[in-house]
Amino acid sequence: MPTPKRPRDVNQRAKSIVALATGMDTEQPVEDKRDPAAVALGKKGGAARAKSLTAKKRSAIAKKAAEKRWARKG
Repeated sequence: MPTPKRPRDVNQRAKSIVALATGMDTEQPVEDKRDPAAVALGKKGGAARAKSLTAKKRSAIAKKAAEKRWARKG
């Protein structure tokens, strides 16, 4: 089970740390409600895309990305 997310607000985070340290923490583990099929599909993402592209197309994408990076530098 995934651990619960901590609050981003400084005051709420401090309160949760104090509650955890003093044993007054009442956080329950968060149940994963995501669709297992969607999670499995999401894990393949970039690797599946790279596998489906030809070497020529991957090269074109990489060149375009490099041009964009270098254009921002100057």
